[in-house]
Amino acid sequence: MKEALYSRRSNLVIGFHGCDKSVVDKVIAGEDSLIASTNDYDWLGHGVYFWENNETRALQYANEMLKRGSSSIKEPDVIGAVIDLGYCMDLTDTLYLEELKEAYHTLVDTCKLAGIDLPQNTDIGKSKDKLMRRLDCAVIETAHQINEEAEERTFDSVKGVFWEGEPLYPGAEFREKDHIQICVRNPNCIKGFFLPRKLNDNFPNP
Repeated sequence: MKEALYSRRSNLVIGFHGCDKSVVDKVIAGEDSLIASTNDYDWLGHGVYFWENNETRALQYANEMLKRGSSSIKEPDVIGAVIDLGYCMDLTDTLYLEELKEAYHTLVDTCKLAGIDLPQNTDIGKSKDKLMRRLDCAVIETAHQINEEAEERTFDSVKGVFWEGEPLYPGAEFREKDHIQICVRNPNCIKGFFLPRKLNDNFPNP
């Protein structure tokens, strides 16, 4: 039987992507799609990024990008997506953390053989969150490459927790911008896009 996008029974999650309103309008209208990020500092590797169940953080991000002169965001907005994580490199799972550690050692050996420096995670401006994640990106992309060369199953997505921002209160390890982020590598994981709705106060939130 020929397989369709909705053939398999899935475990769906909700993700939010902060971007310009023009992008939201085009994607919702079916005229465009979200473009995978391929920066060498993307902390979960290459793919389309979403905040899991976090519309507020997605909008914060879009507003932060607005303040950067080089940003393409002129009118901050958020688009929602229904996502099937598929075969996910879940970095809250010890199994995949161990796999990532092995990928790091492979990257170290590769850099030594090539005579090049190992990429580093670095800060931006006054932030101490090491937002430029060149090392993490390289390690994750190495893990994908190892899978590909071994002809193992390709990861559809990567999921991780990001500790970010100032402590919530003195002595806290919780931060103002802590979040779970999803990097979608397989576009078929995105089952649909939607415009976020407001809560109807006349009914309970199920």
